[in-house]
Amino acid sequence: MCSFFKVKNEPSGAGSIIMRNWLMFLCLLCFGCSGLRVDYDYDKNADFSNYRTYNYYADMQTGLSELDTRRLLRALDSVLQTKGIQSSEEPDFLINIESREYQLPRRNSVGVGVGGGGRNVGGGVSIGLPIGSPSREREIIFDFIDSQKDALFWQAVTFSNYSENASPSTREKILNEIVGKVMMKYPPRK
Repeated sequence: MCSFFKVKNEPSGAGSIIMRNWLMFLCLLCFGCSGLRVDYDYDKNADFSNYRTYNYYADMQTGLSELDTRRLLRALDSVLQTKGIQSSEEPDFLINIESREYQLPRRNSVGVGVGGGGRNVGGGVSIGLPIGSPSREREIIFDFIDSQKDALFWQAVTFSNYSENASPSTREKILNEIVGKVMMKYPPRK
C-alpha cells in the first residue's frame, strides 16, 4: 500500500480504511453523476381526467433514428395503455417528441505543475491534461398538447448519457427506462 494514504499514530488497519474510503469516493464521483434526469412542467389549470385518448403528430420529427423512434413510441404506447389512456384517431391530446444530441465538454483533468523560487524570484509552469473521452448526452422532449385548444398542458424533458455504438437491446432498455421515468409523474399530483 502507498504510504501516502497511511495516517501517523493510527493502528495498522486505519490506512487501508482510508484508502478504501478514498476509492469509494472516487467511484461515486465517476459513476454517481451519470444517469437519467427528468424535468417536468404542466398547466396547473388542466383537468387531466379529460385526457383519455391520444395520438402522435403526423409530421413529428423526433430527431432519433427510425428504429429508435419505433422503440420509443412502442414503450410510450405500452405505458399509456397501462394508465388507461388509449390511442385514437380523434384524440383528446396529441404527443410531440423532439430530441437532440450534444457532446459535453471534458470536466476531468489532471494538473501538473513545476515551480521554483528563491531570493525574491519565482517561476512556474502548469499544464491541465484531460482524462477520459468527452461524453455524449441526449435530450428528449415530450410535449402533450390539448387537441381542442392546441395548447401545451404537460411537458417532460429528459437528459441522459448516450452511446452511438449501443446494441439494439441496450438502446431498447435505455428508451424503456426513459419512458418509464417520464411517465412516472403523469398525470401530475396537484
